[in-house]
Amino acid sequence: MAELAMQEGLYNQVCFHSQQCAEKAIKGLLVSQGGTPPRTHLLSDLLPLLEPNPFGDEVEIQLLDRFYIPTRYPDALPGSLPEGLPTYEDAVEALTVARQVLETVVGLIQD
Repeated sequence: MAELAMQEGLYNQVCFHSQQCAEKAIKGLLVSQGGTPPRTHLLSDLLPLLEPNPFGDEVEIQLLDRFYIPTRYPDALPGSLPEGLPTYEDAVEALTVARQVLETVVGLIQD
């Protein structure tokens, strides 16, 4: 979905779906490790639960957290993205990180 939104120039949706992709992939990895994912959308809450954590302290992944609330609920927290809606650059960064997370998780689960 994030890639389709990118083709259409819907950058807020690219960022939202990129965060969702990373969240679901990390929750899947947690399950494959025998864990139970908590009811949270924050990657910063999920990453420490991975054992081992193949991502270490990669800040880029946690940066996707900044997109969840303001892109899903744009009127919920005024000013949560100080510059307004995500830009093209934000979308490129979010999509790149989501692809890396998904690729890493798929590789680990397949092994």
